[in-house]
Parts: sequence; C-alpha cells; structure tokens
Amino acid sequence: MFRSRPARRFLICTALALTTAGFGDYSCAQSRLEAAYTVTFARIRVGEITATAVLGDSEYTISAQARAGGIMKVLVEGEGSFVTRGTIKNDHLVATNFISKIVSNAATYDVKMVFDDGAVTELMVEPPLPTMGIVPVSEANRRAVVDPLTAMLPSVRSGERPSEEACRRTLPIFDGRERYDLKLAFKRTDNVAAEKVYAGPVVVCSVHYEPIAGHRASAPLVKYLSEGWDMELALAPAGAPTC
Repeated sequence: MFRSRPARRFLICTALALTTAGFGDYSCAQSRLEAAYTVTFARIRVGEITATAVLGDSEYTISAQARAGGIMKVLVEGEGSFVTRGTIKNDHLVATNFISKIVSNAATYDVKMVFDDGAVTELMVEPPLPTMGIVPVSEANRRAVVDPLTAMLPSVRSGERPSEEACRRTLPIFDGRERYDLKLAFKRTDNVAAEKVYAGPVVVCSVHYEPIAGHRASAPLVKYLSEGWDMELALAPAGAPTC
C-alpha cells in the first residue's frame, strides 16, 4: 500500500541534491551545463541523477533524470524525469512550467504545473491527490513556492565561491503533490576532489526537511526525514557553462 510513495519522495529528494552555488557570469547567447551525480546516504550509494541546464538571455530549461540504485533498490524501485522552464529576471530563475513523471513498481505519477510569479495557477495531477490521512494542500500552500528543479540554482551570475551565507536560506518547495521546506544552515567548510569534475573548497550545509502539506503525517519515511535525520548538502561553484 505504502510501497510506491517512498519511491516518489526519494526521487523528488534526489533531484534536490543537485543544488549548486550558481553559474559564473556568462556572455554567450545560450549556456549549457551537464552533470551526473551519485547520491549517497551514510557513504552508501542509493541513487543516480543526470541533469542538464540550458540558459539563454531571458529564458532557461532544466531537465533531470533520477533513479533509485544500490541498496535503495531493496526498498523501492523507481525512476523519474523532471523538466522546468522559466524566465530569468535580475539574474534569478523564475519558473513558468514544471513537468514530472515518476514510475515506480506500483504506480506512475504525472504532474504538470503552471507558475505565475511563484504561485501555482494551473495544476494537473494523475492519479488525483488522495485525501484520506493526507494533510490538505491549501491555496496558500501553492503561493510563494519554487519547483524542485529551480531550487537547484538560486542564481545564474554568482561567479564566486560559495560562502556561509549560501547555506542560510529556506527552500519553499511544491512538487505538485507535496509542499515542504528544506531548511539549510551552515555546518562547515571542506575540500573535495571529484575526478574530472571539481577539486577545491565547498561549503557544507545541514538540511532539515519540514513537511507542510500533501504528506501522510504517519508515514514512516516522513517521520524519519523530519525528526532529525542528518542530511548534508555540499555547495560548490558550478564552473563555466559551455556555449
């Protein structure tokens, strides 16, 4: 009964693991960043993500593919695709459309959203949102929010190494079904060496998941994530995108 929901929540959360400090200043008509990620919990591989961000002078597209892997496949089977499109205003990304499709071993979940200045104006969810045992999603929960992919890139003209301030923020996320906050706080600075990707300093943020609406309060995974599970997010410069 509950088997399919962990897969969906896991894949949404892995999409968020792509957060970086932002792109450096760019001057070409279109910039493109491609990345591949391995998601680990307690040094154990649990999933993989590939992502592509394409930025023009005034518009952007972010797409991502995520799937459970490693030990996580013992608990859930699933893969998801996500696409966000939007505009660039004052060096910040403002979503206009978000689409996701998550296929698990028990169900397929489709979401289509239209945004207007941070508010969801159109929403299509298949299968329909459940109601029994679910914290209701109000109209207020659909305002002043960001989709999971736009949350990845807070700025497109950073050009600087991430600072402690990059961790001092809250991501108000709505994925079409659930509204939750990811609260970031500075934890430490560190050095990493990822082969052929990046070697140098990173800022490590602690991440606290706070469910707000659309979730089942009694769900084991919700309790596990919200009651102090130690999550970290390392922020590094995205580097120079290709043109």
